[in-house]
Amino acid sequence: MADAPDATTPRPVDLVLAQDPAPAAKIALSEGSDPRVVAGALAARRAGIAGIILVGDEAGVRAALATEGGSDGDGIEIHDPATSPLTEDFSAAYHDLRRHKGIDAAAAQTAVQSPLVYAAMLVRQGYADGTVSGAVTTTSDVVRTALQVIGKAQGAAMVSSFFLMYPPEHATGDARAMLYSDCGLVIDPSPEELAAIAASSAASCRALMRQEPKIAMLSFSTKGSARHACVTKVTDALKHLKSSHPDLQADGELQFDAAFMPSVAASKAPGSDVAGHANVMIFPNLDAGNIGYKMTQRLGGYAAIGPILQGLAKPANDLSRGCVAQDVTEMIAVTVLQARA
Repeated sequence: MADAPDATTPRPVDLVLAQDPAPAAKIALSEGSDPRVVAGALAARRAGIAGIILVGDEAGVRAALATEGGSDGDGIEIHDPATSPLTEDFSAAYHDLRRHKGIDAAAAQTAVQSPLVYAAMLVRQGYADGTVSGAVTTTSDVVRTALQVIGKAQGAAMVSSFFLMYPPEHATGDARAMLYSDCGLVIDPSPEELAAIAASSAASCRALMRQEPKIAMLSFSTKGSARHACVTKVTDALKHLKSSHPDLQADGELQFDAAFMPSVAASKAPGSDVAGHANVMIFPNLDAGNIGYKMTQRLGGYAAIGPILQGLAKPANDLSRGCVAQDVTEMIAVTVLQARA
């Protein structure tokens, strides 16, 4: 495990392929007839990243596979909820899971006909190690289904999200891979929730970047340079984090430049073991996080993989509706690494 962040951190696909033997994970994709999903899934399967289940109308999935050059030789499973022999068992299991919310047997049977719910049930019932959705489905539907069907991990305070940010090829200077959280889910976390997001992000950094986390609790202030309730929220979050996870390297409040650049850290946060070298950036709210990752991506040329969900009992991840096939392949690799963490 690397001790310090750098610009050459392998991406998830490379990490999966570097494992010997390669992890035998199976990933279910709920949008099995979307051409981007099919192309990305075929690439993942052919590279040996994961076994693949495409969920959807069988005729539509087979047509999409044929269009993308797939064949029976690729070994991809197709599950049509309307005809699958698993649907009856899934209906009963979903009914047991959701009856406390007023879901009756008929409603449960209807629910598991949805490819999104069916794919999540594949994970819950042990037929798949993780699921990927969101090329067509909204984030809110993906997250809601994951929470309802797969549920939170034992001991997890909450479910949050993050992006893996990778610098452009041949980047120089302070450029390095980083984890940004939360940029896609939790709108205005409390200090306790910020601490929980940071703790989950530290585990995600280890699992997906193979680095020791150096956590920056971000703000518009560095070490008391400004006073405001928003700053206090961040410093309180750091106190909660240090109390609950004293082993983690974390510091705050830090402005982004102090967290990212050693030269700025030397003057703004001297003596910090995180400032200038942070690889986990914890944003104070969704406004800051979402704006920050998009600016890093569009102006800095960084590749952004996500939003990736953390805090679930088993992996379920969300694609951007603007994704391309490569994004699908990368997210499959991410889900494999999470499943094997």
